[in-house]
Amino acid sequence: MTASDRLSTMGLTLPEATAPAANYLPAVRSGDLIFLSGHLCKRDGHIVRGSVGVSGDWTSTEAADLARLAAIDLLGSAAEAAGGVNNIEQVVKVTGYVRSTADFTDQPLVINGASDFFVEVFGDAGRHARASVGVSALPLGAAVEIDAIVRVKT
Repeated sequence: MTASDRLSTMGLTLPEATAPAANYLPAVRSGDLIFLSGHLCKRDGHIVRGSVGVSGDWTSTEAADLARLAAIDLLGSAAEAAGGVNNIEQVVKVTGYVRSTADFTDQPLVINGASDFFVEVFGDAGRHARASVGVSALPLGAAVEIDAIVRVKT
């Protein structure tokens, strides 16, 4: 089953590449790698804001869903840069940033939302190296931001 078949089975249509908010590109291809800029979690086209933690706006479970939303948006940019989602051979590296309260230490559980999504779409080729980072603030007040590197067919 192809990545586009899996997305269809999940009832997902990838969004168009996110327009940059400043002087950068959402995706840059270098050889067989595409380096993706950070993508914020969005629901219905609007950035989901807030912090994650006991005293925050979101629980780790809710924030994992937000990480999934950021990953879907990111995959839209990756697919556009690759000439289609089926041209992506492997998710190589994912870095997830979680706007966390001081008491929150479960950032990896949040970023699992993105990692699990990539494995759903690409199978073993969706398994990747990863970092999960807690931060005090993200652009535009977003709760989660994801960036990645993917390998594409040459």
